[in-house]
Amino acid sequence: MSNKLFCFGTGFSARLIARKLRAEGWEVAGTTRSTDKFDALIAEGITPFQFADGVAVANIADALRGVTHVLVSAPPGGNGDPVLNLHRANLAALPAQTWVGYLSTTGVYGDRNGGNVDEDGELLPSGKRGRRRVAAEKAWFDLGARHDLCVQSFRLAGIYGPGRNALETVRSGRARRIVKPGQVFSRIHVDDIAQTVLASIARPHAGAAYNVCDDDAAPPQDVIAYACGLLGMDPPAEEDFATAVLSPMAASFYEDNKRVENGRMKRELGVNLRYNSYQAGLQALLDDILRKSTGDPGEN
Repeated sequence: MSNKLFCFGTGFSARLIARKLRAEGWEVAGTTRSTDKFDALIAEGITPFQFADGVAVANIADALRGVTHVLVSAPPGGNGDPVLNLHRANLAALPAQTWVGYLSTTGVYGDRNGGNVDEDGELLPSGKRGRRRVAAEKAWFDLGARHDLCVQSFRLAGIYGPGRNALETVRSGRARRIVKPGQVFSRIHVDDIAQTVLASIARPHAGAAYNVCDDDAAPPQDVIAYACGLLGMDPPAEEDFATAVLSPMAASFYEDNKRVENGRMKRELGVNLRYNSYQAGLQALLDDILRKSTGDPGEN
């Protein structure tokens, strides 16, 4: 039987995972909130389905027929996990030990006042988005335990990659250096998310949770300064978090201060990070930009 992946949500991370599996001969289908994105998914060999909060996949039986793996990146909302709200019974009917990957967030740990945290740490989310993630993770693990599905959760740090990184922020003129003393964030390049998920598919562990982050938690202002240095630009002036004008969403990212440990993904899945620091990741992204600007295709 051939492998078939179904993605509930085909965004930045899930789309790269889908492309990599397509290159290995997998059949891939996935959802998008709007039919406007169907053509783009079809061009990548992904069979599209529409799915949005409160709007079920119209032909879910066809969508899940023959599926061997399910990837979930749709975030929970105020009413809980949208996939489970609408399609719990469909997922429960999948064959035993079907692989299910849930893309979660390190926000489930909440604030550690700059200390370290691993997957055995208590889940103490700071805000409503983190609390929703904790509840969604529990619901997915419960589904797996009740219906013999191989569910694992990937707790992602701050995601960056092509078109979505500090270099682009600096080049667009939107960069700010907000300084909150002692504050550090963990990050992860989207390529390393993809390799971790693929490693889990090869070596599944039902009920496991994995922190997916690099080895270098760092202050956000340092990342912006480094990106400016790579681009030969002067960094923006530092701003004190206490007096900086931030949107509620932007301010919420500073609620949690922790160093996330990633040893489990290395031990259990054999992950060897391609970009173990933001410096390595940003340098590679800049190199890729420069190659493309000169017409050099680089690596295939």
